[in-house]
Amino acid sequence: MIRSVIAFLVLLTPLLAEATKPESALAANPVYQQSCAKCHGKTAEGRFMAGPSLSSDKAVNASDQELRDIITHGRHHMPKFEGKLSPEEIDKLVFQIKARVK
Repeated sequence: MIRSVIAFLVLLTPLLAEATKPESALAANPVYQQSCAKCHGKTAEGRFMAGPSLSSDKAVNASDQELRDIITHGRHHMPKFEGKLSPEEIDKLVFQIKARVK
């Protein structure tokens, strides 16, 4: 019985760890899935010839204001989301991008 419980916990641990990672929060955010995943990928790891990875050093190390400006006003091929997303939705995306674990 104890072996069964231990085996269950060993198998469950990686699943629980994945569910609590910040990158999971970003990928699970409905705003991200609707507005960002098409270019940045369902897991925010980027897509070839589309949006860059949002877990890259460049994205994670960008300032909050820089990320907010890029999302709000767009840059290069990225469209602007001003008027499409609320300031609160943009702030949540910025927080989730910055919280990603390397």
